[in-house]
Amino acid sequence: MNSVIFLEKISIDPPREKIYQRLGYRKKTTSISANQFKETELFINEASSFISLKGTFLRLKINQNDGKKIFLSGNLTFHSNKLSFFLRDCKETVLMGATAGNTIMEEIKKKTLQDDLAAAVVYDATASEMTDAALDWLMEYINRILRREGKYLLPRRFSAGYADFDLENQKTIYETLQMEKIGVTITPSFILIPEKSVTAISGIS
Repeated sequence: MNSVIFLEKISIDPPREKIYQRLGYRKKTTSISANQFKETELFINEASSFISLKGTFLRLKINQNDGKKIFLSGNLTFHSNKLSFFLRDCKETVLMGATAGNTIMEEIKKKTLQDDLAAAVVYDATASEMTDAALDWLMEYINRILRREGKYLLPRRFSAGYADFDLENQKTIYETLQMEKIGVTITPSFILIPEKSVTAISGIS
């Protein structure tokens, strides 16, 4: 089995378009005043300063995919018809995880307690979208490595809790990726802490 790769600092710009979409703004249908825009931009910049993106990934061989279960190197097995179909043409897979860190969650809580809900909502949206963008960054990073072998990642990714891929699989992914080393813990109900932490699977084609 390959070794887990840890990335202690992922530097990306806030994905503003997606942040505004998460906040409910639509280019053609939602108007925003100059003051609202200025305030929102201030909150996005503040939030990004509190976000410390870290990531981890692991490349694994698919030993068998029978359409219902996927058997991976390292004695990992995932039960899911949908994931099996997703990985149907792949000989390898990549597990990946990312987190925005604890500080941003503390700042969101602080703003909420101060009844500054406008800031809290923008902070939350910024953290969510930047964490997702960190997975996009990871996929691009992995693709640069794979291109040397004439391979590439599937453009989509699959997460525990989606379709018939039970959320409890997140514990297996979390432990396999050793996410405690990037400051992430997991609850008995398989929720990652800090909240702005994610895991996903993609296939290598």
